[in-house]
Amino acid sequence: MDVFQIVAFGIIAAILIATLRNLRPEIAILASIAAGVVIFVLVAGKLAPVFDTIRIYSNRASVDIQYLPALLKIIGIAYITEFGSDICKDAGETSIASKIELAGKVIIAIMAVPIITSLLELIINLLP
Repeated sequence: MDVFQIVAFGIIAAILIATLRNLRPEIAILASIAAGVVIFVLVAGKLAPVFDTIRIYSNRASVDIQYLPALLKIIGIAYITEFGSDICKDAGETSIASKIELAGKVIIAIMAVPIITSLLELIINLLP
């Protein structure tokens, strides 16, 4: 499915959800979540070549491959956090959305510690 089909699906879903919101708000939120999940799944399938390219270049640059899964998890956490936050904002729960964003940032910071430590050790080793 290319970008035009995804955008068309999103626009149709948005129109249907806007109509549902006036008639049945509780169903509109569920439809919004379902549409978001469908789009997320369609786009996630397109990420495999990106991960393959990152692996190829990390091997060519002799970068330690142990940090690649952590980096990919960090990217995934960022996307999932934004997705969850946007769903809460659509439901009118901006306070919960901001808490989800905070939780995502904290988890990303925790997961980044080994990578940051490794970079700092590399810099220290390069200094005379």
